[in-house]
Amino acid sequence: MREIVLDTETTGFDPFSGDRIVEIGCVELVNRMPTGEVYHQYINPERDMPEGAFQVHGLSEEFLTDFPTFREVGQAFLDFIGDGMLVIHNAAFDMKFLNAELEWMGLPKIPMSRSIDTLAMARAMFPGAQATLDALCRRFDIDNTSRTYHGALLDSELLADVYLELTGGRQPGLELAGEGKGGTGGLSAGGLKKSNKPVRPARPHKAHDEELAAHAAFLEEKVTDPIWNR
Repeated sequence: MREIVLDTETTGFDPFSGDRIVEIGCVELVNRMPTGEVYHQYINPERDMPEGAFQVHGLSEEFLTDFPTFREVGQAFLDFIGDGMLVIHNAAFDMKFLNAELEWMGLPKIPMSRSIDTLAMARAMFPGAQATLDALCRRFDIDNTSRTYHGALLDSELLADVYLELTGGRQPGLELAGEGKGGTGGLSAGGLKKSNKPVRPARPHKAHDEELAAHAAFLEEKVTDPIWNR
């Protein structure tokens, strides 16, 4: 089962009012385990950067000028995601931008049925609680101290950890270890470490003679013509 944990950064909230994607980050999962394969791309939006958006992700117009436009990288992005399911926090937002950019390129849109919305999952699982990525990192004790700004790849790595917890969590006594190519926020397919917890000796289960005698007396008194004596 191949899934792509995905995040974007943009110049604003509405692609149909002139806003554009400026960064895409993706982390590949196979059977809910990161493979180490990532996709990360800064994108020239061919427009100015509003101050509000800059305060969120720290990507300036000057920084993005030398990067390719979405038209130049859109097919490479589609090639990376392939037919995998897309795991996105607030999927409607990112899918709206991605499909707008793909439509402007003349490419097919990605159906919403291919997205898994972790925001909706978190709200269903924890009604009334904060469901932001930062709040979920705190809930699941995921280290997000490096998240000074929103960043598409970093947020995808953190979301991969959150998604694992939302879908069942790590198995007790096992620790995911290893290092992927781009880092996966604590998740990687490098291997498994055994727990250091002390192993308790097995409990004795053999019945004592007194217990056997009491059991036999009970059966003789309560059970008439037991089939195991036939």
